[in-house]
Amino acid sequence: MIKNVVLCFFLLSLSIGFSQNKGILKGKVIDFNTREALVFANVLVDGTTIGTNTNERGEFTINNVPLGYVKVQVSIVGYRTKLSESYLVTNDKTPYVFVELIEDSEQLKEVVVQSNLFKKSMESPISFQSVGIAEIEKNPGGNRDILKVIQSFPGVASNPGFRNDIIIRGGAPSESKFYLDGIEIPVINHFQTQGATGGPVGIINADLIRKADFYSGAFPSNRGNALSAVIEFTQKDGNPDKLNVRATIGTSDAGITLDGPLGDKTTFIASVRQSYLKFLFKLIKLPFLPTYNDFQFKVKHQLSENSEIALIGIGAIDNFELNESVNNSVTEEKTIKRNNYILSNIPIQNQWNYTVGASYKHFGEKTIQQVVFSRSEWNNEAVKYFNNTSTPSDLLLKYASKEIEDKFRFENFLTLKNKYKLDIGVGMTQAKYINDTYNKWANSSSVELQNFSSKLNILKYELFGNLSKKYFNSTLGVSLGLRLDGAGYNGEMENPFNQFSPRLALSYSLNENWSVISTVGSYYQLPAYTILGFRDNNGLLVNKNNGLKYLQANHLVSGLEYTPNNLSKISVEGFYKSYKNYPFSIRNQISLANLGSDFGVVGNEEVTSTSEGRAYGFEFFAQKKSFSGLYGILSYTFVVSEFKDNLNNYLPSTWDNKHLLTVTGGKKLKRNWEIGGKYRLVGGRPFTPYDLDASSIIENYDVSNQGILDFGKLNTERFKTYSQLDLRIDKSWYWKKFSLNFYVDVQNVLAGEAIEQPYLIPTVDANGNKIIDSNDDSKYVLESIENTSGTVLPRFGLIVDF
Repeated sequence: MIKNVVLCFFLLSLSIGFSQNKGILKGKVIDFNTREALVFANVLVDGTTIGTNTNERGEFTINNVPLGYVKVQVSIVGYRTKLSESYLVTNDKTPYVFVELIEDSEQLKEVVVQSNLFKKSMESPISFQSVGIAEIEKNPGGNRDILKVIQSFPGVASNPGFRNDIIIRGGAPSESKFYLDGIEIPVINHFQTQGATGGPVGIINADLIRKADFYSGAFPSNRGNALSAVIEFTQKDGNPDKLNVRATIGTSDAGITLDGPLGDKTTFIASVRQSYLKFLFKLIKLPFLPTYNDFQFKVKHQLSENSEIALIGIGAIDNFELNESVNNSVTEEKTIKRNNYILSNIPIQNQWNYTVGASYKHFGEKTIQQVVFSRSEWNNEAVKYFNNTSTPSDLLLKYASKEIEDKFRFENFLTLKNKYKLDIGVGMTQAKYINDTYNKWANSSSVELQNFSSKLNILKYELFGNLSKKYFNSTLGVSLGLRLDGAGYNGEMENPFNQFSPRLALSYSLNENWSVISTVGSYYQLPAYTILGFRDNNGLLVNKNNGLKYLQANHLVSGLEYTPNNLSKISVEGFYKSYKNYPFSIRNQISLANLGSDFGVVGNEEVTSTSEGRAYGFEFFAQKKSFSGLYGILSYTFVVSEFKDNLNNYLPSTWDNKHLLTVTGGKKLKRNWEIGGKYRLVGGRPFTPYDLDASSIIENYDVSNQGILDFGKLNTERFKTYSQLDLRIDKSWYWKKFSLNFYVDVQNVLAGEAIEQPYLIPTVDANGNKIIDSNDDSKYVLESIENTSGTVLPRFGLIVDF
């Protein structure tokens, strides 16, 4: 099939003539602080000699620009040279590049750092990666999902299969926070696991994204509530000159994106997407039928030469149904058993969420002030009946919850005397959590019923600051950050000094190519609302009474970086994280750090803040940016992740993968062809075996409808190492009125098999009745059904710009 697609590519490229292969680029260059236009700035298309100078209004127009994604390099005496992000140039689409230059009042070495392709700051000089839209769109196996691209970064593990769990340096998926244009986005995935962040498909539409910045350590002090990572997404601005349209059609969804002017000083960009997985899954006879829809927008208005405001929004509607007729016409026994297991186990689920916000910025000569307001709401509902009967007496699960946050943040960025840089700010969040739970559950000890309703209002507050400066002719960078967080939940959390979070970053340039860097910091995270709002059957906030605390992680990271030129970087980092106050499950006697890799809810139970853990290892990273069309990344991480059990002994956590290897490369060819490949190797993660005796008890199984884990043998077994090769082929055509990109993205080309924990199901007789143990009529006779993934998954897509 793949050969036929490639052949079609080739024939199509021969049969269609090309129009002109040069485009136009427009833009404006201003002073970052004063917002004044910069006259006679030199603007070059990166990698070429094509360029021009800005006019008296700071504007520029460049003709004869190569089609495709390009960057511009801007320089002028007295300012740091800057390289822009990537912009798509077509015959009909003329991008507008807005460039802000910073005065070069410091040292010449600032110019080197800012003009190459590997940018960093004094606050976060290590454990930082940035990826632009050109890399996001063409990432092999990513299917234009930004979160799958992030899984290629150093220190990031991924589960085999289709989930977007972001597992960083041995930390749980719940330990990361995500921001869109500086506004926190609590829900990042469709069908997201509540109390964590994973899910099958990312909500963010790549068509609106300019770049993504990834911090796996050295977090900026203005970004709190994260233990393992902070991920910032920067959106595009709408084109100020004309309306642009982009239509996308893929194997799972279709979407449309519009951007353009709304007036002389206002631009917009907006998108909607709708999936058709329900139709496809029903066609190929899968037992579950998901449907998702999402929207995203940004409106930016220039209030004056020195002030602007941006309005953003993002949201999704997700519905999950069961395909109860899936076994019709199916004769293969294993398939029937596997389908029946999934049907008996998975609930019907509906989610919807949104985040809307406004960001105001005022620029002064030595200061930038920012005010941010936002509101987020997440509604999550799930229902499950025994044998899917809908009979009230068969109800196993009825869950409905809402998480609502109204946020405010003020920041002031200052340039002080003697070249000190200061960022100070405050923030407040009014949170509301509502939960109605009816849930029967079983473990090795008993069958229990959770039946409660909970409403909770919490006021959260934060104060932060960061001071940085360079010394010794800019060879030594020093950054000191402080942060205080508090929440009106209990006496422990109300005192912000109990969550005092200092951080220090030191970077020293040995010469123009070599630098040594070290950071240390203490970070805090509020427990999930599912934990904060949990009540026992008597209506008591038992976790509040248990003295629940903020989770704490102390980081120490040191590394060596070598940049032989502006296109290449090699780095080695060692890291150590120690955890305190992690929630510990009373019910299962395990740390909640081991949960979050499956669908459902994490934390809706009684816990204590007594779990401790650690994660440590090292990373090697080498990257070559595009040179003569060839680019590549090599990333290897060795990581150990451990948490203490109920006997105070360190055991491997669920995220203890040990070895993570990613090799990504590609080549831009003639006639607008591009090929790329990505190889991933993920060490086998630990897992907990079943308690076969408890699982076979009829009362237990009829409640859980799956095997019951033996937490007395927590993570004593380990899956095999998993590897996967993904390939992608792109072909672009540029015509006078529109352009077309057609791609084939094939995941798991070599059909690498991932063996997961088998399904444990009751054996049935010829009539489909569950067989009861002849020696013990309180138990079923159980059997195991293989649970593997290793299918070659080809995806196709069309992207049309006009």
